[in-house]
Amino acid sequence: MTSGTPERTIGQLVADATHDVQGIVRSEIALAKAEVSAGAKVMGKGAGLLGGAAFIALLGLIFLFHTLAQVIAIWLPVWAGYLIVTVLMFVVAGVLGLLGKNALTKAKPVPKRAIAEAEQTIASLKG
Repeated sequence: MTSGTPERTIGQLVADATHDVQGIVRSEIALAKAEVSAGAKVMGKGAGLLGGAAFIALLGLIFLFHTLAQVIAIWLPVWAGYLIVTVLMFVVAGVLGLLGKNALTKAKPVPKRAIAEAEQTIASLKG
């Protein structure tokens, strides 16, 4: 260079490039944090609303079972209506519990794609 400014060394250029890459990575991380926190707020609100809906539905289900017991009580004593409804509920809960247990024993969550990607990355870095 003839303009009077000294030429920069390779070390200085590498240091500048490293500094620039670090700045880019920090900016990307900050952007990701901002996006995740905004999404988490929306998800939290949605989860709260779903929780409220589930609670109201549970109360409605309780009233439905009381109504069913009272309908059975038209033909049988009240205690027999509640007993029939209770036994029915325990049978349904048992069946659902067994189905859930079987589903959990079959599930073996292994991040196969993530492992394959990591192995490809390592192989490309070595080769």
